[in-house]
This record gives sequence, C-alpha cells and structure tokens, in this order.
Amino acid sequence: MATNDRPLSDWGFWNAGGTWKNAGRNTTVCLIGCTTGDMSAWFYLQHHHPDMAFMLSMAIAMTAGICTSILLETVLLRLREGFAWGAAARTALTMSLVSMMAMEASENLVNYALTGGGVDISNPVFWGALLLSILAGFLVPLPYNYYKLRRLGHSCHSSAKAPA
Repeated sequence: MATNDRPLSDWGFWNAGGTWKNAGRNTTVCLIGCTTGDMSAWFYLQHHHPDMAFMLSMAIAMTAGICTSILLETVLLRLREGFAWGAAARTALTMSLVSMMAMEASENLVNYALTGGGVDISNPVFWGALLLSILAGFLVPLPYNYYKLRRLGHSCHSSAKAPA
C-alpha cells in the first residue's frame, strides 16, 4: 500500500516531513493574505462604521480576508511559478475555500472570544489576542492543507506538488 493510500488513522500517512513543510509554507501564504484583509477591514469598519451590526462586520472582514488571500496567491502564482495572469487568477479563484474559511473563522472566533471583536491598537490585550488568533488561523487549516498535498498530490493554495 502506498503511503498516500493509507487511511487517515494510520500514523504513516501523517509523518511526511517534506509535506508538512510545504503545507506550512502554503498555509503561511494564505495566512498573510487572509489576516491582512481581515484586520484591515475590521479596523476600517470599527473606526468609520462603529454602529454596524457585528455579524455584518465579521462577514465583510472575512470576505476581505479571502479576497486579499486570492489576490496574493494570484501574484505569487504569476511571479513565482510563471503562470499567465489570467491562469493565475483562475487558479487562485478555484482553490480551496475550505482552508480559507476555516482560517478566517478560527481567527475571528479567537479574536472575538478574547477582545469581544474590538480593534484597539493602543491596548496590549488586543495585540496578544491578535497573535493568538493568527496562531489559530495557522493551526486550524494546516492538517487539511497537509491532507490535500499528501492524499491528492496538490495544494489548495498553490500548484506545488507533494514530495514523493
């Protein structure tokens, strides 16, 4: 039985260091894009539209995070992997929203649990909560990204192939 065909409950499936490294790199790229858009939207909305309903603010922030992640991935696919702009955009748009949604949801839930969803850059608690939410945003989708590379032979955030 090939390592990639092992059941998910088999330790042998989960012990590929090169695949974890690639999954970590792909997750980091997504995290940068998602966090940039998400936190920028939160900051803007809380300072310019403070009376907006919280759930609407969260939905807008999550959408902004996914959009900036797709934009960043488009640029990276073009510059790093030589895709034509159109192909890079199509590839970025069709990548796994499962990973991005899990990342966004975990970041926002941790931030909300620790700060009530407030963005107060003068408060050290905000910065600690931000760091913890970014950590959650990295750890929650990481096993899924590993799975995509290991089981399916491709990443949900780039065209990189899984190592043999």
